[in-house]
Amino acid sequence: MSQDLTEKYRPRTLNDVVGNPKAVSELKAWAESWDKGIPRYRAAILMGSPGIGKTTCAEALANDMGWGLLEMNASDQRTGDAIRSVALRGAYSNTFSDGGDYLNASEGGRKLIILDEADSLFGNADRGALPAIAELIKQTRQPVILIVNDFYALSKKSSVIKTETLQLNFLKPSAVTIIKVLKRICAAEGIDTNDETLKRIAENANGDMRAAVRDLESLTIGRKELVFDDAEYISGRNVRKTMYDLMGSIFRKSDAMGSRAMLRDVDEEPSYVLLWLDENMPYEYTDRGDLVRGYEKLSRADIFLGRVNRRQYYGMWSYATDTMTAGVCTARRTNNISMERFKFPGYMMKLSRSKSIRATKASVCQKLADMLHTSTKRVSMDVIPPLKNMLNNDPELRVGLVKEADLDAEELAFLMDMKVDSKAVKEAIAAANEVPETPAKPTVKKKEITEEPAKPVETTEVKAPSKKQRSLFDF
Repeated sequence: MSQDLTEKYRPRTLNDVVGNPKAVSELKAWAESWDKGIPRYRAAILMGSPGIGKTTCAEALANDMGWGLLEMNASDQRTGDAIRSVALRGAYSNTFSDGGDYLNASEGGRKLIILDEADSLFGNADRGALPAIAELIKQTRQPVILIVNDFYALSKKSSVIKTETLQLNFLKPSAVTIIKVLKRICAAEGIDTNDETLKRIAENANGDMRAAVRDLESLTIGRKELVFDDAEYISGRNVRKTMYDLMGSIFRKSDAMGSRAMLRDVDEEPSYVLLWLDENMPYEYTDRGDLVRGYEKLSRADIFLGRVNRRQYYGMWSYATDTMTAGVCTARRTNNISMERFKFPGYMMKLSRSKSIRATKASVCQKLADMLHTSTKRVSMDVIPPLKNMLNNDPELRVGLVKEADLDAEELAFLMDMKVDSKAVKEAIAAANEVPETPAKPTVKKKEITEEPAKPVETTEVKAPSKKQRSLFDF
């Protein structure tokens, strides 16, 4: 098995893709609509968690349709200029070859443009990418696929993402589906194993097909036999799965010592576990007494963590972890057990989704601080709040500020609390980028001088002041 199994057994056509039959069929129908001309939606968005086959489906679609492939991922430079020079070039012609030459659709077929990890556009490295993506979606004459893990992080910045794209949701494959794939790989590679071992690998992957195949490969390097004990040594691929188990042990089981021991297997900092407990406790402890006792234990654990931060004495971690596991577990006195799914901490989700906004705000504050000769903190607290109202009511101020502070579309949209593709933002940026025409100098015809020359005027000679330094007595 010299070749990577994930690449060796990657589906080459859509018929080989397992799971998500509805999303796959809709994707194929969208691709076939391009044979009749430019469809209603020129771009499709494949959204879902990592490792479930979104990129594989896009590449398999290009193979089925006989399309060329142009892919830009997170490792490429994805500024606005880069997207316009690479991806947007296909929007103004029928198609182009792999070498960049423009061709007719009848000669070279179509080209599928893939923007992988399109929701990971953060900081100055991807400055101006979102307006270029919105322009690409509206003007492209080639099929475009955007692959995202968090659709909300991308769609909240541009209305075009929501209204002008076909959104396809890819779900995690079940353990049964992953087992079928692992069985097929074992049969092809001549590996002797059993269903219980493959089930252990599939459940550990938690819906990540790529992780399951890589686990299988790591356990069978140089071997042709795989037993259940071998699968016990693989580590968890997805932290959320382990955290779900920990939440179940704390909230829904009366095993205080078991939950305390499970926290050691999670291998996460207590502050991260504290966020999970705080998010899920109101849904799990529906009895008022249980909720009060639970938050008393949780607040005590938070006090210990605060002492760790102040004193840098990490020995108190043990007090915090015991209180937030065994303490919270024993706080429940009733038999009211919730059957809802545990929730990921909303605080962490907000931080992840606001990462791009915080980077834009930092850039705006720095530019305004340089222009106003003040600190970024002063700009954030005292300048930006009134400036937002002023910009919304004064179009000329927008244009002048864009020129003076060198703001781009995303930064101006942040200051105006508007989307980057809104009419007001686009008009201000366009007006600021206009180059004023320089007026032509008037031509003056020389007239012939017929008058008599003026007589010289007698002037009295004025002596130049002395350059000698004056003393105090001269005043």
